[in-house]
Amino acid sequence: MIPSGVVGSLRRQRVDLPVVIPSLSALKFWVQTPLGVSEWVTIDQQRIDRFADATDDRQWIHVDIERARRESPWKQTIAHGYLTLSLIPQLLSRRVVILGVKTAVNTGVDKLRFSAPVLSGSRVRLHAEIKDAREVPPSALRVTFNVRVEVEGGAKPALVANVSYLYYPA
Repeated sequence: MIPSGVVGSLRRQRVDLPVVIPSLSALKFWVQTPLGVSEWVTIDQQRIDRFADATDDRQWIHVDIERARRESPWKQTIAHGYLTLSLIPQLLSRRVVILGVKTAVNTGVDKLRFSAPVLSGSRVRLHAEIKDAREVPPSALRVTFNVRVEVEGGAKPALVANVSYLYYPA
């Protein structure tokens, strides 16, 4: 069991260290608890170009710097929405560590919204909280996280979603 003082303290502050949850059974005490924010990650043009190459999505708004300067409403290239989405598993794993887990499987995304562009050169970070934790027989736990990707200096988040994982005990 997580002492209530620890949970209350986490709600009042932004933590830099990952939240460590001692077991799958302890997860239920963390539902609706903010997990803080990740470190900032820079989304530079090289990362955008590598993502374009990996996905064969070379739309000009992502990869053509000169055309974006002329024709884009933002006057520069922007990251693919799915590039931003693809950062979530890594950033989330840096925010929360669940002990006693053998395997974690990403099972889906619900209520995904891309709310604002991520301009090339911008920095983003993840905000997360555990929305729900439900047992899945015979021994797994389905955990849904509310996530939001913030753009440094932005008025709106780049992305909001619920992401789900199945955790299997060790």
